[in-house]
Amino acid sequence: MEYGYSIIMGVFAGALLLYAGLMFLTGDYDLIPTRARQSVKPKDPKRYMRQFAKVLALVALSPGLSALAGLWNMIAAMIVLIVVFILAIVLGVKIMKKSGQDD
Repeated sequence: MEYGYSIIMGVFAGALLLYAGLMFLTGDYDLIPTRARQSVKPKDPKRYMRQFAKVLALVALSPGLSALAGLWNMIAAMIVLIVVFILAIVLGVKIMKKSGQDD
């Protein structure tokens, strides 16, 4: 199973993208697990969910790009996974500031 890592990471990235798409299309605040919902009370839940879906899709790029890099080299795949994840979180913080929670 030479490409096992790439297959698993590709499936994981696809699942995260589907979840983000569902969040974006419905805007349903109840799609967030109950434990996480207790810590955030958004003023505009639909807008918050759309911004959160964008961040989740951005984070899904990390395992997706890592899966592609894993087809070439496993060390490169690990580096891509970590670097893209950190960049996604940094950009995600900026995106979530636009959700209107910091007013």
